[in-house]
Amino acid sequence: MKIDSTGLSSFLLGILLSIVVSCKQKNAVTKETINDINLKRGDVALCGPADKQFGTVQFITSCSPERQKDFNLAIALLHSFEYDEAEKVFAKIIDTEASCAMAYWGVAMCNYHQVWPSLPTPAELEKGNKAISIAQHLQKSKKETDYINAIALFYQNWNITDHRTRSLNFRNAMEKMYKDYRDDTEVAIFYALTLVGTADAADKSYSDQKKAGEILAALYPGQPNHPGIVHYIIHTYDYPELAKLALPAARKYASVAPASAHAQHMPSHIFTRLGLWDECIASNLASVSSAKCYAENAGIKGHWDEELHGLDYLEYAYLQKGQNDSAKQLLNYLDNIREVSPVSFKDAYAFAAIPARYFLENKFWKEAAGMQLRPADFPWQKFPWQEAIVHFARLLGSAHTGNIEAAKAELKKLNELHDTLATQKDVYKATQVMIQVKAGEAWILFAEKKFDEALQTMTAASDLEDKTEKSPVTPGEVLPAKELLADMLLQLNKPADALNAYEANLKTHPNRLNSLYNALLAAAKSNNTERKDYYQRQLVAIAGSSGVDRSELKNSKLYY
Repeated sequence: MKIDSTGLSSFLLGILLSIVVSCKQKNAVTKETINDINLKRGDVALCGPADKQFGTVQFITSCSPERQKDFNLAIALLHSFEYDEAEKVFAKIIDTEASCAMAYWGVAMCNYHQVWPSLPTPAELEKGNKAISIAQHLQKSKKETDYINAIALFYQNWNITDHRTRSLNFRNAMEKMYKDYRDDTEVAIFYALTLVGTADAADKSYSDQKKAGEILAALYPGQPNHPGIVHYIIHTYDYPELAKLALPAARKYASVAPASAHAQHMPSHIFTRLGLWDECIASNLASVSSAKCYAENAGIKGHWDEELHGLDYLEYAYLQKGQNDSAKQLLNYLDNIREVSPVSFKDAYAFAAIPARYFLENKFWKEAAGMQLRPADFPWQKFPWQEAIVHFARLLGSAHTGNIEAAKAELKKLNELHDTLATQKDVYKATQVMIQVKAGEAWILFAEKKFDEALQTMTAASDLEDKTEKSPVTPGEVLPAKELLADMLLQLNKPADALNAYEANLKTHPNRLNSLYNALLAAAKSNNTERKDYYQRQLVAIAGSSGVDRSELKNSKLYY
């Protein structure tokens, strides 16, 4: 076919116009489409100094230069798991520049919550899926395309494909990005987080965590004020065997992002792992204060769930210091909380664990046996794992006060809650409740004077707990199974065996007051003078004398 010069010009003009129209259509996002995402909007709630509120981040995008400051803020918030506030900033970018593809990516990232113990809700998954679908149809750079396609794999078929499979798909895509963009700090940081979020809980070599730690440690010297680097180092090493590696980051993070309540709290994960109770208390006092400020500034009705999360860690630390007055005051404060937002796994855990800790740590068995689900109108049926804590405390209280029938009724309820979690295919939480079932069975057998069976069953509970890790939602079990085993051995007049069990527990739960004190008793009863003196010194070093009102600490002087 022959085309003259006029026809050729018209032909080329047509192609050019079609390309322009196609690009305009590709960047066109309607107001209705945006509204359908149901974005969180509003001013960012700040609680902290006027400068350097959330750390220093530089995340370059192809969006207009005017959006860069907001985008950096949104990423900094995202790195501190301030998901609601980050989404507000991404929404602001979308409202001013609807064609900014990476802002929709940011929304999708805000609704994933990679290392949280609870899965994203259907509403969050639907929101993330809608946002990333828009991003995929907008113009963007090659790297942005890779970012967007990576998180899209997490949302793909979210209603029919299981969470872990989708998480691994995202991780694999981020691994490819990490190899393709070796010089990009943000790619490396986000990839490291996927390693932590998908690490195999049964892998006691911690291979994924160590790999993530190496990546983050290499980045830290050049960006000491990057919130994601120090934050994710803490999550990476939040294990008894690795916690010391995160101590410098733990002592740094709060100052990097002082306006983040989570940044004030997160260091206490490592302080708890290492038994550094004074630092844990200081961290969570700051966290709780920041959470209260945030709730007020964000217009939250009632108490924010991050406040209750900090309170649980704070209660645990008070008890390990022997500061019962402070622990009781905190319990009284919790009893007056009636409204929380959002209603979440954090709230449920704190409501159940804080009173259980206070009664069980102090061996107030009668009070433990009489525990109630509080608040009574809380939707406990949504949180079977957390509800199990209350029934476990009641079981132990009943068994120790000789009410075997009541203990067996609580055991039946624990089995029902375990079956509920097993049906939901929540293996981790089902296992945690099964540990409580076995420990409860053991103490019922002990109360029935079936000592051999009791010891065998308690050993099985301890062995099962040794194979699991604690959840990030808690500073630790309300009573470690290994410590309960040691208690039973001590009561059976096997002090040498009890001492071995207490010392094994202290390796993974350093400076627990009950294990320290009872190790002292076991050492004294087995005539082990060296260990007796050692634990006496440890008790003095950990609890001291200021504000201490635990009888164990007063009685320990008898062995000095």
